[in-house]
Amino acid sequence: QFAKKNNLNLEIFQSNFEGEIVDKITNSDYDFLVINPAGLTHTSVVIRDAILAVNKPTIEVHISNIYKREEFRKKSLISDVVLGVISGFGKLSYILALSCIVFLLKNGK
Repeated sequence: QFAKKNNLNLEIFQSNFEGEIVDKITNSDYDFLVINPAGLTHTSVVIRDAILAVNKPTIEVHISNIYKREEFRKKSLISDVVLGVISGFGKLSYILALSCIVFLLKNGK
């Protein structure tokens, strides 16, 4: 609803398989990427490499606050190659990411 109201074309994709996520990142046509790497946040070098390869503005999203969790979950392998990270606001994290995109589009990303 938020995307429609703000004239954003939105495609939602979910997979638990690293290779499928990498294929989606590298083989899709988009202006922005919002990604919740979930459990792959701390382990996936290939998702990091895919984000770097496509060179598209990317926002990392987490439903939970990863910094309130176990020590090993506090490390993201992609946070230093994305525009920003939104974490800990539940499903609202996705709306916040889309709000950032709307702002960037209106103000010349």
